[in-house]
Amino acid sequence: MLVDGVWRGKWDSVDADNLDAGAFRRKPSAFRDRVTADGDRDGFAAAPGRYHLYVAMVCPWACRTLMVRKVKRLDDCISYSVVEPVLSDQGWRFPAGGDPVNGAGYLHELYSLADPHYSGRATVPVLWDKERRTIVNNESAEIIRMLNSAFDAYGDASVDLYPAPLRDEIDALNEQTYEGLNNGVYRAGFASGQVAYDEAVGAVFRTLGALEGRLEGRDFLVGDQLTEADIRVFVTLIRFDVAYHGAFKCNLRKLVDYPNLWAYTRRIYNLPGIDETVNLADIKRGYYSIPSVNPTGVVPVGPDLDMTANLQA
Repeated sequence: MLVDGVWRGKWDSVDADNLDAGAFRRKPSAFRDRVTADGDRDGFAAAPGRYHLYVAMVCPWACRTLMVRKVKRLDDCISYSVVEPVLSDQGWRFPAGGDPVNGAGYLHELYSLADPHYSGRATVPVLWDKERRTIVNNESAEIIRMLNSAFDAYGDASVDLYPAPLRDEIDALNEQTYEGLNNGVYRAGFASGQVAYDEAVGAVFRTLGALEGRLEGRDFLVGDQLTEADIRVFVTLIRFDVAYHGAFKCNLRKLVDYPNLWAYTRRIYNLPGIDETVNLADIKRGYYSIPSVNPTGVVPVGPDLDMTANLQA
């Protein structure tokens, strides 16, 4: 993490107030400005070519933003860069050639550029403003809302991932799936105590069971259309068998053991362009390179997932 703009290699993922339980703590995002259609909130107006996404293909939070960018047809409006899947001793690192927008070698340099006295982790995703040379936002839940509506003049306005009649149901489901699944797998994987691990894993599989039931006889989680609820769940599901089942010890069952969830995951994956937002090799490399969960660094060969077979199952 950065401390007053200076890189420090140590970050403690265990909650200092709950050391006996060894619970994982996720710190809140620091940059929370908004892009709007006319810039009336924070002065960040939507415009083609002005904004850039920094992502990691291993990261589910970052890949949420890539999915929304794709389904909203913002490819020509918002550019993006991908960092390497394995964290270096300076955090996320750009591949050979560096950052095409700011010439940075490491993501943390962008945080220091945006705020020379920033203290905290340098995480993806990052929504960057090329015009003001600063970070607009690094909270994925807020970035996907911006991409869904602020850029409608430049993308596909007919796609609405957060339609007004479904918002209460989407918000309620998002809260459930964040606690039990999206962050739940991390709470299990980074738990350093049995109590914390048992609680987290229990929540993960209760949530998967609830989603399995919810998908009986339906294609999407809310209503009869793709919404942000599907995107938020999909990015965790697509990583489940290749990473969370093994590296994060969420091994009570595999995703393929849930007929509705497995068919649903494959349906979403095969929507136009979604496969471009998934890199299973990066996902495995990234998660199995985390020393605290896999000290040897050995990446497993499997599983061998067929994402196209029996899509109507």
